[in-house]
Amino acid sequence: MDAFTQEMQESLLKERNELLAKLNSEEDNFRTEALAASGKDSSDLASDEGAFKKMEALNAMDAKRLKAIEGALKRISEGKYGYCLQCGKKIPEGRLRAIPSAVLCIECKTKNERLER
Repeated sequence: MDAFTQEMQESLLKERNELLAKLNSEEDNFRTEALAASGKDSSDLASDEGAFKKMEALNAMDAKRLKAIEGALKRISEGKYGYCLQCGKKIPEGRLRAIPSAVLCIECKTKNERLER
């Protein structure tokens, strides 16, 4: 493994550990809030529901990031990290430094975004 890939692996592992700690903390907070909500009236529950939905959306985004990180770590272990999954070209280091879990080169990412519109 080259120095750049090792640096990215360390960065991804750090981000994964931070994200897992955050998700565990939020899960504990969610349980605490849910237990506290059991004794509230309907107007309090309505305002709490908005907070629960927001927390749920944030957790979904974090889960998506975690999945992307796990995928990048798997590609590192398989020796496939840093190559575009669509065209097979090497993803520039600058892009990987900005988004260590990137799976597409800038050109393919741009093409895909145009097709989604």
